[in-house]
Amino acid sequence: MKVAILMGSEKDSAIMQPAAEVLDEFGVDNEVHVMSAHRTPQRVAEFAANARDRGFGVIICGAGKAAHLAGAVAAHSDLPVIGIPIAAGKLGGLDALLATVQMPTGIPVATVAVDSAANAAYLAASILSLGDTALAERLSTYRTGLQQ
Repeated sequence: MKVAILMGSEKDSAIMQPAAEVLDEFGVDNEVHVMSAHRTPQRVAEFAANARDRGFGVIICGAGKAAHLAGAVAAHSDLPVIGIPIAAGKLGGLDALLATVQMPTGIPVATVAVDSAANAAYLAASILSLGDTALAERLSTYRTGLQQ
């Protein structure tokens, strides 16, 4: 399975790049896409609805300000969705954090810290490792190395 990395704007690519780097480090296939819950809502809905059939197992979404991307994706997919609030406005990411974590019951979005794309990737890899013993071993080795 692979991970989709979605961002609301091309301007978010520097913040989102660590997600792809971490996934690449662990040998997890990933694809990066730019789509907006506000500017391209039909594209978001279509992507989310068909993500499982396209081989995705987890979807990471990064967005700032109103940050509706993760919620819009979760509304159209039953895959795990991880939201990354991006500090893109005057509120330093608090607006994006609140928009990402305030999901209605039954439509969950796991949320990492503001601008924390790397942690989103570690979480996505952990989720995928439930069905991939080799990936689980790589993650275990990595985490053991953190203790040094």
